[in-house]
Amino acid sequence: MARAMFEYTKTVLQKVSFDTTLFCKEVQKALERLLPYEIEELKLFIDSLVKQNPKLTQCLIYLNP
Repeated sequence: MARAMFEYTKTVLQKVSFDTTLFCKEVQKALERLLPYEIEELKLFIDSLVKQNPKLTQCLIYLNP
């Protein structure tokens, strides 16, 4: 079940990557819902999205402790 949430989160983040505000909100939600090891995987996934879409860089602040 948890893995399904991770995959769903990735799908949502890809779909809202056109809007920085929405993307940041979804990142915050994901950090509340995912397990610690999934958050580490999510960081890698978000890094790849940021490389494709540099305007999302401002959302990286939520990933740092």
